[in-house]
Amino acid sequence: MNPNEVSVTLEKFDIEASDIAMVREVGHLFDGEIDAFVGDFYKWLSVKDEYQIFFAGSPTMLARVQKMQASHWRGLLQANLDEAYFASRRHIGGVHARIDLPNDIYCAGMSMSGRRMIERLRAMEGLPSHVEAMVAALTKLVFLDLYLVIDEISRIQKEKILQHSNALMEMSTPVTPIWEGILLLPLLGIIDSARTQDVMNKTLTKIAETRAKVFVLDISGVGTVDTAVANQLIKITKATQLMGCESIISGISPAVARTIVELGVKVGEVKTTATLRDAFEMALKSTGIDIRQLSRRRQDELR
Repeated sequence: MNPNEVSVTLEKFDIEASDIAMVREVGHLFDGEIDAFVGDFYKWLSVKDEYQIFFAGSPTMLARVQKMQASHWRGLLQANLDEAYFASRRHIGGVHARIDLPNDIYCAGMSMSGRRMIERLRAMEGLPSHVEAMVAALTKLVFLDLYLVIDEISRIQKEKILQHSNALMEMSTPVTPIWEGILLLPLLGIIDSARTQDVMNKTLTKIAETRAKVFVLDISGVGTVDTAVANQLIKITKATQLMGCESIISGISPAVARTIVELGVKVGEVKTTATLRDAFEMALKSTGIDIRQLSRRRQDELR
């Protein structure tokens, strides 16, 4: 995060220099009370399920985390809102994402801590007249802190989902040579624009690598076919034809055929079959192979 992004975020949260000064004033008032404040937090947490999951039977870990949390709150009350501060909060988000700490308990903990700190502040003697302005400034900073942690958790989770999605897409688009000059791609599940583009890229690359003459696209495992899906499939076949490779779409069920007709999708010169076996026979003929001769040859070999 660069300095400009820091300033933009502070502006969004309406955090001004006066707010920073007031939070630092709260920090001076809390000098010497942070450890007791963190202790109150863990009394609250001790009755939650998460306490048993992460800290039960591990006093060493508990002591270490309490020390880190005290440092966290001291850093918040120092209010040095620069790149290093933002990075430290995002680091906390990264740690929580790795240990799968539920977002609800973190948000609940921050909410409770913010309330307890305000209660402690208001209970102090000899407070200045602008105490409510101090409370407002502290609240802004607690929300900023919460946002930075949760935003980092969200970013990491999205990254994991994208990685899993890419891995699944990689496994779900196996363009495979099944005979000399013939490629097969069985499609399963849901087809969207991103997956269609991936299918086209891999298919055209494989055609170029193998110099295939026939490409069989089996859609018997595709859940639904709408106008967008049908048009995308037709685009794939037309792209393969431009590379000198004939396309056959197999697995056309009665429901899919009816849907394509009702939607008015222009199939054009694309060859279609009801079964993969029919498509394979058609592909063999297109490559000049007589399947009956293959059958007789196989029978002679078995004698």
